[in-house]
Amino acid sequence: MPHKTTRPAMRFLARLTLAGSALGLAACATANSTVPTVSTEQAMADQRRPAEDVALDAQRRGDAVLELADIQPGWKVADIMQGAGYFTRLFVAKAGPSGKVYAWSPDEFMRTKPALYGDSLDILSKAYPQEIVTLRSAFSDLAFPEPLDMVFTSQNYHDLHQRKFPPELADQMNAKVLNALKPGGIYVVIDHVANPDTANAPDTVHRIDPAVLRSEIEAAGFRFDGEHDALRKPADDHTVMVMRPEIRGRTDQVIYKFRKPG
Repeated sequence: MPHKTTRPAMRFLARLTLAGSALGLAACATANSTVPTVSTEQAMADQRRPAEDVALDAQRRGDAVLELADIQPGWKVADIMQGAGYFTRLFVAKAGPSGKVYAWSPDEFMRTKPALYGDSLDILSKAYPQEIVTLRSAFSDLAFPEPLDMVFTSQNYHDLHQRKFPPELADQMNAKVLNALKPGGIYVVIDHVANPDTANAPDTVHRIDPAVLRSEIEAAGFRFDGEHDALRKPADDHTVMVMRPEIRGRTDQVIYKFRKPG
């Protein structure tokens, strides 16, 4: 004898079918809704960028950094020791409205260069109140409120080796960056090139031997993940202090990308 389905059971099955259809439609909508990627060209053309930043594009090669980093919409990015914020603003444009950019300055820099670091944080905060979170602390207290997709620093890594700071500062900072990143997150570093035999290069010429920089970051647990040669300058013999007028803006620099395993 065939089984007879009761009316309550039929109503339940109908509701179950409708619910399943709704879930299926929602899943399809989620799968099909994608946030458009911002191209390097679009980020460089962002109308919020000040004229003084645009004037530096050929010298600082923000386009090359964006290509190497491959920042995606929604990324959480930290620009540490951000200076005047040239790269910070580009990261905002590339990460889009769903992203977040942190600009962090160490108290140790703020005390000696308040106009560069302190004023910059104020300017960035006012210009991008929703997109940029400004932070300051001592080196030892560097921390972020959420896991990051990328940490970046430009022309500052050598400063961690200056004699006025503890000799272990660079190692401590690399460990903090590793801890701040998500598994698979990236660490991008730009710095001026020093010759291996230049004594006290971070103090005397404000440069660092790239082999030293790379070995230290790899020793912290990162793996080397590529580089861009846009800032390599063969004519620079690495012996002139980077702030001297005859070399400023034309130094030989490396752009290195490292990745946290995972």
